[in-house]
Amino acid sequence: MRILVSCANGSGTSLMMMRSVEKAMKDLDVTITKIHHCAISEGKSSAGQYDVVFTPMNFLSMFAQAQKKGTTVIGIKNVMSAKEIGEKFAESEIYQKMK
Repeated sequence: MRILVSCANGSGTSLMMMRSVEKAMKDLDVTITKIHHCAISEGKSSAGQYDVVFTPMNFLSMFAQAQKKGTTVIGIKNVMSAKEIGEKFAESEIYQKMK
């Protein structure tokens, strides 16, 4: 699974969210083949290269183009919560197809 984690500046918050994503995927037994964290500006242009994008809720609309092309985009309220990330991913269509 190729995962992109994107937030406003792509430094602190996205790095912390990436660690939470890694923990959530491990708990769900999902293999990550590639994971990258970045700023929204980079994320918007590269999102199509990933299977899943995790981003704070307020940035969801910025990934509409990637969603149209088939990338799963998941909005997160608490970027530090591996529990929330895991729950939202487990509800996603891409995870349901994996099971």
